[in-house]
Amino acid sequence: MFAPDPQEDPFGLFEAWLEEAKSQEVNDPNAMALATVGPDGMPAQRMVLLKDVSDGGFVFYTNYESRKGTQILSHPKAALLFHWKSLRRQVRVEGEVAQVGSEEADAYFASRAKQSQIGAWASQQSRPLESRHALEKRVAQYAAKYGLGTVPRPPHWSGFRVTPRLIEFWKDGAFRLHDRLVYYRESESPTGWRTERLYP
Repeated sequence: MFAPDPQEDPFGLFEAWLEEAKSQEVNDPNAMALATVGPDGMPAQRMVLLKDVSDGGFVFYTNYESRKGTQILSHPKAALLFHWKSLRRQVRVEGEVAQVGSEEADAYFASRAKQSQIGAWASQQSRPLESRHALEKRVAQYAAKYGLGTVPRPPHWSGFRVTPRLIEFWKDGAFRLHDRLVYYRESESPTGWRTERLYP
C-alpha cells in the first residue's frame, strides 16, 4: 500500500518505481503507451520509449512527420501509460505536450547509435512503403552519404515533452482491492500538487 502521507513530489515516486522496474522488467522498462488524438477526434495509441524524466515532464523522440507527430503538433495533448507487469504496477499520465529545444534534441540524437541516426533519415515514418527493398535502398543511400563523420539531426526529427496535469499511481491489491493514488497539478497548492485516493 501507499504510505499514509504520499510524497509531495510525484516525480520522485515515479523515478523510484522506474528504478525498481529497471531491475525487474526483462525488456524496455522505460516503454510507455502514448495516446494522441487525430483530426477526426479518434484516439490513436502506440508504444514509445521514455528518454528523460524530470520536474518538467516526460520526454520521447520521434519523426515529427509521423502520424503521432502530426497529431501532437495539431492537438498538443497526450496520455501516457507505463505498465510494469512484473511489479504489478502502472502509472497513468495526462497533460499538455511541447517540443523540446533544439540543443536538447541535438544532444540526444548525438548519443544514438549511428545506424539509428541513419534510420531517422531513411524512414519516412507512417507513410506507405512499397517494399522492404525500398527501405533498405534508402538506408544504403544515407549510409553512403553519412558514412564518414557526424550524422546531423534531421530537421523533421526531434522530441516532445509531456507536462502532466495528472499522474495516477496504481498498485495491485489482493482480491482486486487495488491502491490508486492520483496527483493533480494545482498552482494554489504549496507543493504545486493535490493528491487524492480513488476506489479501485
